[in-house]
Amino acid sequence: MLFKKISFKTPEENIVYDDVLFHLAEKNDSQEVLRLWESPDYFVVLGRISKEDEDVNALNVKKDRIKVIRRSSGGGTVLQGKGCLNYSLVLSKDKRKDLVDLKRSYQYILSKVINVLKRLNVDAEFYPISDIAIKGTKMKISGNAQKRGRSFILHHGTILYDFDIKKIEQYLLVPKDMPEYRQKRRHDEFVANIKISTLDFENEIKKEFDVDKEE
Repeated sequence: MLFKKISFKTPEENIVYDDVLFHLAEKNDSQEVLRLWESPDYFVVLGRISKEDEDVNALNVKKDRIKVIRRSSGGGTVLQGKGCLNYSLVLSKDKRKDLVDLKRSYQYILSKVINVLKRLNVDAEFYPISDIAIKGTKMKISGNAQKRGRSFILHHGTILYDFDIKKIEQYLLVPKDMPEYRQKRRHDEFVANIKISTLDFENEIKKEFDVDKEE
């Protein structure tokens, strides 16, 4: 697997680059990729079918000039910015048979991310279909989404380690569709940071996914 630690200055570049890696893999049947990145600025990302008027606080976003863009994968609307580490995986369905089924693929990938977190002393659990939360408190620390192709999938997720949670309340509305484990909690009651070193996370996730090349 190839490792890339690449963050761009603009929201658009950061989101599009995941798609570039995915389409290159699909076109050339190339090797799997792990990318880590983090945005220096806040911006809102809509899922492929998310509705901006249902998810985004339009008044605050406009007032603070926060960009709102859409990604090609599914999942919900998220706020990006400093303190939110992103991991992107381009994985082969031929090499990893657990990826063929959608629900099973989330369980397979997120169990590996949870293994990484446990080695960093974070007691986390998988909450279907695509969340990781702290065991006991059920505070969400990672959301995930996928785009699926013929031979590869693009899986990307977040790790909150030093994020201003109040910003989520400021720019995002409470979603209409909530996972059962959320129990109708507000953003600031549901989402949490974990105390980890991003370098330690980088080293452990590279081991977990057998990275053997870096660019």
